[in-house]
Amino acid sequence: MTEQATETCDDLCAGSETDLTSVKQRMVDESSASELAELFKALSDPTRVKLISALLQQELCVHDLSVVLGMGQSAVSHQLRYLRNMRIVKRRKVGKTVYYSLDDSHIEEIFLLTLQHLKHK
Repeated sequence: MTEQATETCDDLCAGSETDLTSVKQRMVDESSASELAELFKALSDPTRVKLISALLQQELCVHDLSVVLGMGQSAVSHQLRYLRNMRIVKRRKVGKTVYYSLDDSHIEEIFLLTLQHLKHK
């Protein structure tokens, strides 16, 4: 039988000497917490992660993205619509062709920092 680490304080723990009122005041508010969770939820799908990875390289149209990912254009469009609604990607239309790119540099930073974190040992 293996021993599991306990995730609770000892019964005799009286807490730290930290000013918990100050901690609570500086915490993220409920609305921001929900928005942040939704952003990470958007990044929780491997297909969307691959789309973002491709768009890190350059702006691409739906056809190009479907070839790169080996998926149908309708499936790619569906994921792009979700990412656009989350303000992760933006689109630019030229005639009948729609080009997608990352919405702003923050998306690139979040993506690259997360990858860096995963590779950190």
